[in-house]
Amino acid sequence: MAKTRVLIAVKTYPTISTKYDELVCTAGFLEDGSWIRIYPVQFRKKAYSQQYSKYQWIELDLVKNTSDFRPESYRPYSHDSEIDIVGHIEADGGSWDERRKFVMKKVYTNLTQLIAEAKDKSIGTSLAVFKPKEVLDMKVKSCTREWDKEKLASLQQLSIFESAIEDRPKVVRKLPYEFSYVFTDEKGKQATLMIEDWELGQLYWKCYDKYVLQELPDAEARAIADVRHKYINDFARTKDLYLYLGTAKNFQMVSPNPFLIIGTFHAKFPQATATVQGSLF
Repeated sequence: MAKTRVLIAVKTYPTISTKYDELVCTAGFLEDGSWIRIYPVQFRKKAYSQQYSKYQWIELDLVKNTSDFRPESYRPYSHDSEIDIVGHIEADGGSWDERRKFVMKKVYTNLTQLIAEAKDKSIGTSLAVFKPKEVLDMKVKSCTREWDKEKLASLQQLSIFESAIEDRPKVVRKLPYEFSYVFTDEKGKQATLMIEDWELGQLYWKCYDKYVLQELPDAEARAIADVRHKYINDFARTKDLYLYLGTAKNFQMVSPNPFLIIGTFHAKFPQATATVQGSLF
């Protein structure tokens, strides 16, 4: 079996599953710029040499995920399939010019059009790059603070979190808040979509742990403010922001808007190409 080469663009925040352990949904671009989803991936149980980062090229054995009707959905041939990290596209000082060559192959600006494609069984688009016209706000909503106890008990009974590395986290911490962007498209249509990017979760916990270590009050509120500042003041107001959107499988055909934000592309604005007018003679 020939291995598939994928440029990683998305890693969602881990979830737990009684069937597959702790799972990460990965998505990225094939060499022709088309999207591919890789799920399920037991990411944190992989050797560190196989734990890929965004904008790394990986190679692995993939087969179509027959339990998922979405055309971009594939899965590793087996949970033991090795992942080879074979390259990386640098950030180019924040310009991300090389990354743009893959990300910008097809960009949506109209939500109505994108949702119609998702619900059209002959198309079934479930991954997309979307350019919002304007980001209006970030909403933060409290949610359950712990993983489902029955799922945790089942996993612990199976010794699913045993690790040879003693200081390795046994289970990823559950985010106690849901973060959502409020934005408009080119037609003025407004949407509020939850952000499931792993980077947002890492940012929240990094800020929270810093404030706890400093013994400052209201560590959670301070961490939320830091996340909002990064995603509003930095990404949305000073960067050339694009959203990686993906559908939730169970809602693609039934929800008015089945998309979630599964990642962001937040580069510096490309420099305008200077046009030099030569002499007419």
